[in-house]
Amino acid sequence: MKYFVIAGEASGDLHASNLMQALQREDPAAAFTFIGGDLMTAAASGSSQAAPGSGRSTDAALTTPLFHFREMNFMGFAAVLANFRKLSGILQHTKKAIIAEDPDVVILVDYAGFNLRIAKYARRRGLKVFYYISPKVWAWRKSRVKALKKYVDRLFVIFPFEVDFFREQGMEVEYHGNPLMDVVQAFEQVRPSRAAFLAAHRLDERPVIALLAGSRRQEINSCLPEMIKATAAFPEYQFVVAGAPSVDRELYDQHLAGTGIGIVFDQAYALLSHARAAVVTSGTATLETALLGVPQVVIYKTGPLTYRIGKLFVTFRFFSLVNLVLGRELVKEFLQTGLSGKVEKELKRILNDRDHQLMITTGYAQIREMLGAPGVAGRVAEGMIAEMKKEV
Repeated sequence: MKYFVIAGEASGDLHASNLMQALQREDPAAAFTFIGGDLMTAAASGSSQAAPGSGRSTDAALTTPLFHFREMNFMGFAAVLANFRKLSGILQHTKKAIIAEDPDVVILVDYAGFNLRIAKYARRRGLKVFYYISPKVWAWRKSRVKALKKYVDRLFVIFPFEVDFFREQGMEVEYHGNPLMDVVQAFEQVRPSRAAFLAAHRLDERPVIALLAGSRRQEINSCLPEMIKATAAFPEYQFVVAGAPSVDRELYDQHLAGTGIGIVFDQAYALLSHARAAVVTSGTATLETALLGVPQVVIYKTGPLTYRIGKLFVTFRFFSLVNLVLGRELVKEFLQTGLSGKVEKELKRILNDRDHQLMITTGYAQIREMLGAPGVAGRVAEGMIAEMKKEV
């Protein structure tokens, strides 16, 4: 079968790539057209040998994205408005590609602003539409539920609380666990020793505190300076930034010059696995940090316009996935103002209060139980294939 897969950011690229590999195992003739990143590109290359069975050529076009997510990964209202013409061009090109490819199914991965428009277009052309990793309509813009109900044939969610939420909205969804369970399990099999990690990145023997400032330029520019300010109070620790592979080093150097703070690229899990604590920008990384067992403090900061507009729409109590999954406050969250001082205070508590550490790690164990067993991508692929066979 022919699959048209769209992911618009780094986490979507990761989970979509695992899903694509799982689909290939279920459907040896799978052929992909996609928007995504390097991981999806690697996954798609596995379909090139099988493509003749699907009636498609095996040229390079099958294993390169129509667009890399870096070309469309903008965050915040101001950034989206500034790049509106570019995004509109990508949207129109994607619609034309869907017509040309005529896929058996369009699979949309998160990235709601773009993907819901594609869902509407594809569904109106009579194509089957699956959505994997739901837009966070339970957090804000609940009105998007109507679009999901109207334009999506099957919604595959990744948090247990989403099942009840969508059921209350009149939708039945599929929940097969959280795909991070697969990713963490794979990492555990190749986890480097502490000595090897420190040596590979020229770090000293002081205990490590990880700084995860996000994967978008806007996040890094807003959140990393706040993290840096908080580090001065901890000379006995070494702070290390998890550099996002999709972001140029030059951006980090602008912030880190003269600070003595280290950086490692594309090694977030290895960094966390040897960290005593972490300061994390809200997003998927908060849940990854929890699954790796690292006590954390969560922050978020955005532009003044985005913040003011966001306050009008946001309806949820917490903004970190850790607390959202548990339904209660486990890790401290700090938003927008006075961040460095709040981070410093909470880090001291994490590092020095053993009862506080135990409370956090005990909560993390509950989260792991709630998110299910590894093998999520395989179960989702099976669910998608089964849904498609209903129409055969």
